[in-house]
Amino acid sequence: MNYTEAIEWLFGTQTFGIKLGLDGPRRLLKEFLAFPSHGVQVAHVAGTNGKGSTCAMMDRVARACGRRTGLFTSPHLNDYRERMRVSGEMISEERCAELLTEARAVCDKLETHPTFFEITLAVAMRWFRERECELIILETGVGGRLDATTAVPADVCVITPIGMDHTQWLGDTLGKIAAEKAGIFLEGVPAISSPQETEAREVLEKEANEKRTPLRFIKEPQEGYGIALVGTHQKWNAALALAALHSLGLRMGYESVVEGLAKVSWPGRFERITSQGIEVVLDGAHNPHAAKVLRETWLAEMGAVKGTLIFGAMEAKDVSGIFEELRGISQRILLCKVGTIRGLPTEELIKCLPTGEHADCFANFSEAMEAARSFAGPVLITGSLYLIGEARAALLGGKFQASAQ
Repeated sequence: MNYTEAIEWLFGTQTFGIKLGLDGPRRLLKEFLAFPSHGVQVAHVAGTNGKGSTCAMMDRVARACGRRTGLFTSPHLNDYRERMRVSGEMISEERCAELLTEARAVCDKLETHPTFFEITLAVAMRWFRERECELIILETGVGGRLDATTAVPADVCVITPIGMDHTQWLGDTLGKIAAEKAGIFLEGVPAISSPQETEAREVLEKEANEKRTPLRFIKEPQEGYGIALVGTHQKWNAALALAALHSLGLRMGYESVVEGLAKVSWPGRFERITSQGIEVVLDGAHNPHAAKVLRETWLAEMGAVKGTLIFGAMEAKDVSGIFEELRGISQRILLCKVGTIRGLPTEELIKCLPTGEHADCFANFSEAMEAARSFAGPVLITGSLYLIGEARAALLGGKFQASAQ
């Protein structure tokens, strides 16, 4: 298959949905020769919010220290290949197509067909092995205990802030969700966590105690370094990232940390751009906790200035809770459907608005953005990261490979 054919086949596997469990991923990784080589270190990152930023900081600082890194994250914003990077570089379309072709042949032989996420993980891990990565950083997809990434043995387990999200798979309480995140813990393997709400912290401590996992919590944000990512929460993510790297024995000189944190890039997280003379802020807020952090960051960065809010979300999200947390930072709300099959229609979104709030509805992002240009002030595009990817492609140029996972 060429790259176009390979991507078409892969995206077609999304019809298999999300399957939580480790037997399938382990079998695929084994058949595809995709487990890491002996001596390669693996950092496994779970949590509800801040996973991507924390992974990006770990990757950038490790690279500044001279390590060859493999970074696996999801979802992508614009290009599928964003999900797998070696020392910051995406896999080539040619090699991606070759590995997907090989993966397809393996999948056809398996009794249960692997999912989109499982295949993507296997391709990434195989490429990391080929490129002789010294440190692999894996971001979980959903949860932790039964997430495909947990099939890869880790040398440090990292837990970012835990909140209410993916409740249809992980449970309807913070404690149940925390238990799923703690499922990545391994006996004798160090675990580092961000500060957590009491209910989540207690569960993490109990799970770590049962598994004989040495667990510690970050006590203060990282100060004294310039961080390229905006927001007070990123100082906490930086502290978590550095603690995780330290637990791996990485020797981090002052200059390497300065360089890594100053150069880290993670698009779509309070990313400020200018489009046709209009200031645009792009930031995902796919659950109430993320929306709260966005509101705090907006107030810190923009002050009393209110923006035009363009919002879209995926199904099975707490949209009402997100809107409640976003109160007070917008002067008007424009709703649109995210350009994927799981995007919520605007007639569903509008039902979730707080009492007294009004919104205008648009068929897609392009129409919403065109309307936003007629108003004064900045534009805030938020909600699903899939909407952020769609918006970046439209505003900055480039392709948008729409995905449902």
